[in-house]
Amino acid sequence: MKQEFEIVTNGIISLVVEWENKLRMLQDEVISERRNSQDRTIKQILGHLIDSASNNTHRYIHLQYQNSPLNFPNYATNGNNDRWIAIQNYQQESWENMIQLWKYINLHLVHVIQNIKDDKLENLWMASDETEVSLKDQVLYYLKHLQLHLKEIDELINS
Repeated sequence: MKQEFEIVTNGIISLVVEWENKLRMLQDEVISERRNSQDRTIKQILGHLIDSASNNTHRYIHLQYQNSPLNFPNYATNGNNDRWIAIQNYQQESWENMIQLWKYINLHLVHVIQNIKDDKLENLWMASDETEVSLKDQVLYYLKHLQLHLKEIDELINS
């Protein structure tokens, strides 16, 4: 495994450890009513992070056995990530179940990242008609994405 991936996997694990109890301690009013600039509650942001981990897991796997460049749906374009949040109705989901799902899907993603074959790192995903992204770059970006949304949650907690 590449050393730079260790930074990503260790970072994911650290955030899961840091945030699991922090999330569990939040009051229902905080997780269900406070909204960010995208009009998402903390529950909806965590739901988005669950979706992100799930979609990245699938993409990382597909990129290791399908032809490159891979044409795989980008759930985050054209407002589709908001559709995913609405269809799954995270606002009504059990908070404890969401925390556990978020925790374990990220720990599983760490396992997937640790098992990526070096000869697949340059395989490309068609993120849009104009944009191709390597598997390596996707892995390196994931931690930044996770940090971004946890920062949004932190800002809502402290607002």
